[in-house]
Amino acid sequence: MALSGLTHLRSGKVRDIYEVGADLLIVASDRISAFDWVLPDEIIGKGKVLTSLSLFWFGLLGPEVRHHLISSNVDEMPEAVRRHSDYLSGRSMLVHRTSVIPIECVVRGYLAGSGWKEYKNSGRVCGIELPGGLRDSDRLPQPIFTPATKEESGHDINVSFDEAAARVGIQTMEFVRNASLRIYAKAATYALSRGIIIADTKFEFGKLPDGTIILIDEILTPDSSRFWPQSSYAPGKAQPSFDKQIVRDYLETISWDKASPPPHLPGNVIQRTIRKYEEVRDLLIR
Repeated sequence: MALSGLTHLRSGKVRDIYEVGADLLIVASDRISAFDWVLPDEIIGKGKVLTSLSLFWFGLLGPEVRHHLISSNVDEMPEAVRRHSDYLSGRSMLVHRTSVIPIECVVRGYLAGSGWKEYKNSGRVCGIELPGGLRDSDRLPQPIFTPATKEESGHDINVSFDEAAARVGIQTMEFVRNASLRIYAKAATYALSRGIIIADTKFEFGKLPDGTIILIDEILTPDSSRFWPQSSYAPGKAQPSFDKQIVRDYLETISWDKASPPPHLPGNVIQRTIRKYEEVRDLLIR
């Protein structure tokens, strides 16, 4: 999205990044993606939900790890940002610019998704040997760190810790592994007290000009994490989740080949999806 007076650097599936002096402005749009496509319909309000959750977690986890947030108050930002306050308020963060470490730092406390698929085939996840006989969605004996490459398009690719270290350096990987496991543990304990299981999540880190590694991007939102309601948790099958699964399930029921541009979403799917995002926000932030 073009915002006059601001230099647009890039856009992802959901977020738009602008240059603000030496810093960056991250804007969470209402776009939604599925099966590697950005869908033609927006989920109105989704960007504000994602931003409010990230801000909450940055506040809770600040003592555990340094992060990139400078301010989320548009009134405190430069005039070029303030002129767009009607759109940016509640969905933007002014952050320190970093050199992004090109590794997704995934922490898994439960066996699900690609981890479950990999375990069924090999008994391992990203080179980590796991006990035999685990079921879909089982809680792991202890959380594991399973890095992945950051791909410009398509799915990220799971790699071993050693492969990730070969890309970015052993000291960097040891730091982000330890930080990821530490903040996951604190977040998972908090979420469980609110009736939510954080099955897995991914973090991103970047380096400041002086080499300091800090936590960046969004954190612990339904777009970057697998949230399950504790009340209905039952291992041995896939779990209901607080995310865009409603959209994915709908798209699986229609005759869309996933190779051509995606169709529009029905209004009831859009409404159910935003309610699911708002539900997890309200459970966590209360």
